[in-house]
Amino acid sequence: MGDEQRLHRIEAVTDATLSRLDAADLFDELLDRVRELLRVDTAAILLLDVRAQQLVATAARGLEEEVRQGFRVSVGRGFAGRIALTRQPVVIEDVTPDRVVNPVLLNTGVRSLLGVPITSRNELLGVVHVGTLTPRRFVADDIRLLELVADRIRLGLPARANSLDQTAALALQRSLIPTELPKVPGLELAGRYVPGHASGVGGDWYDVFTLPSGWLGMVVGDVSGHGLQSAVVMGRVRSALRAYALVCDDPAEALTLLDRKVVHFEAGNLTTALYAMISPDGATLHVSLAGHPRPVLAVPDQPNAVLPVHIDPPLGIGRRQTRRHTTTLDFAPGAVLVSYTDGLVERRGELYDAGVARLMAAIPVAPVETVCTTVMATLDVEHPADDIALLAVRRLPD
Repeated sequence: MGDEQRLHRIEAVTDATLSRLDAADLFDELLDRVRELLRVDTAAILLLDVRAQQLVATAARGLEEEVRQGFRVSVGRGFAGRIALTRQPVVIEDVTPDRVVNPVLLNTGVRSLLGVPITSRNELLGVVHVGTLTPRRFVADDIRLLELVADRIRLGLPARANSLDQTAALALQRSLIPTELPKVPGLELAGRYVPGHASGVGGDWYDVFTLPSGWLGMVVGDVSGHGLQSAVVMGRVRSALRAYALVCDDPAEALTLLDRKVVHFEAGNLTTALYAMISPDGATLHVSLAGHPRPVLAVPDQPNAVLPVHIDPPLGIGRRQTRRHTTTLDFAPGAVLVSYTDGLVERRGELYDAGVARLMAAIPVAPVETVCTTVMATLDVEHPADDIALLAVRRLPD
């Protein structure tokens, strides 16, 4: 093969269109092109699971079952394992069970194989290999081309990791922020969550649960940061508060226990939270705040007002503090309590109080779905700079 022809083949794998593909599509597109350029029947990418020291089938063409079955092979074992161990290209001209341990490869009837390591700064990332269903003698040009492909895979791995993180974070967030709130006699409930980060996830959440005592627990919280890590911490904090709510009749006591948990197990993750309890008859509110914005109460025939609740320190700051406070308030028939995270009212270049005033003016004394829709429309939250969680509860008129 002439230099011009080989250059053309290389350009076909490295052209600019590949750089614009999403990570998942990049791997599939690379394997499709490799099959065509090298005139092979199978192509596969196996990535290293560092903790297990195993290669995991991640993308494949002609060997899709390998990915579906989640095939794994230990470093040093079989064809791919030998490539990973030696970090050198390996060619098998005649595939036999003693050289190849992957049952999918054997069942597919692959006769010849070529594989090369995927490395970065002498660190093993995985293996890419190709195969033919008829005997084939792979030459130096084939190896060089596959090594070039391995380098393109290396470049695509950070994007793939980010994509996997985002997918995991979105799934976690969806599982933790309720789409349906409990049906509670005498009360109406509605919530909204809007991500403020490109990843679509963050540490804000709201939660509502009934307690064995008949009281209703309500939480709105905000773990600092964005992305998968914040979502994971948020999930742990949310679960812990639910557990403490079962053993504490006082919101301040539950938040005290939660603070100890965050300081000890979630060091460095500052969290704010509102925890409120509503009595079984709906007439009484118990509210405690850990560094969190005060909720707003809208009562029929009265001006909307910020609740006069003491704001205690956030969770996780780690310093000794005086006891936390619970404030007891009346919840009048027809009244609406609106709790939120600071992303709803904070705007760059504007005083915080101006955002709170805008929120207070926006809250109607109305059914909670109307309240949430009105607030979100009035405060212009289509492109927020921070995550937003909003929870509204209304005591039905007598």
